Amino acid sequence: MQRIKIGQIGAEHDHAGEIMRTLKKYPEVFDLVGFAVPEGEKIAAPKQYEGVSQMSVEELLAVPGLQAVTVETYELNLTKYATMAIKRGLAVHMDKPGGSELSAFEEMISAVQENGVVFHTGYMYRYNPAVLKLKQRIENGELGEIYSVEAHMDCGHSAAKREWLGAFPGGMMFFLGCHLIDMAIFLRGFPEEIVPYNASTGIGGVTAPDYGFAVLKYPNGVSFVKSCAAEVGGYMRRQLVVTGSKGSVQLLPFEAMVDYGRTTDIYTGVRECLDTSRSWWNDGFRYTTPAFDRYAAMMKGFASYVAGEKENPFSPDYELAVYRAILLACGR
Repeated sequence: MQRIKIGQIGAEHDHAGEIMRTLKKYPEVFDLVGFAVPEGEKIAAPKQYEGVSQMSVEELLAVPGLQAVTVETYELNLTKYATMAIKRGLAVHMDKPGGSELSAFEEMISAVQENGVVFHTGYMYRYNPAVLKLKQRIENGELGEIYSVEAHMDCGHSAAKREWLGAFPGGMMFFLGCHLIDMAIFLRGFPEEIVPYNASTGIGGVTAPDYGFAVLKYPNGVSFVKSCAAEVGGYMRRQLVVTGSKGSVQLLPFEAMVDYGRTTDIYTGVRECLDTSRSWWNDGFRYTTPAFDRYAAMMKGFASYVAGEKENPFSPDYELAVYRAILLACGR
């Protein structure tokens, strides 16, 4: 693969530092030219940017031979800067889920289609090996007719962080619940209806919606997604459960650190029961995925699309439909 000449716009997104770390980690894949911090934004993980040239947004976009950018700004600014780069003819990796305005997202997708560039979003679970294996089993019919997807993505944030969620439609559903809406659609398809039940726990005096919940209605059942920012032990409860007429698969923990603070590697635990003749109390076969770097798989995938070696399986129209579903789950 020819090296991808790339830069980063923004450093405030929670994933910004990890994306920069990944670009630096694979110099044989990425020719990193620098990064830019839009006015009014901050650098959330300064250590990850040591040794990388900083410039203005305009200077970065004007770098000769630039092929791509990663957009890692504050969430509400994502579509603004992604659109700016797309209109320059650049491939874009934009972190999730995009700004809060549907019209701006639609304009961005139109620009992608008009300019014929690669557009890639930061839904890292799409690259989780256990998820990909599960997707294959669903398509192969091993689980039979799928009638339910249940997804949790919880954490325990400070009161200040949870109040910060009030800037987004749906609060926690917009911030992290978007990953779960993406997974439910990836594994089961688009629902007939989405009913939001977002709320504030009120813990610590927080008034923002730090508890996200949405029901997805399908012809043969319902699915749900839940994302709470105030849950003690929330990280260990992150899970994905898919049930069908021939079997069930549970991912738990859904991406846990191998050695917290010492490595970026993670793993996913899997429990499965694919034999309908087994007793209800037998929870089936258990295993864990080998350790992997979630951002490496995602960004190498992006590079392969930019290089023309592979075709992005998620079209611009698909990304727009997912975004619309997320807004519905947020109550928009």
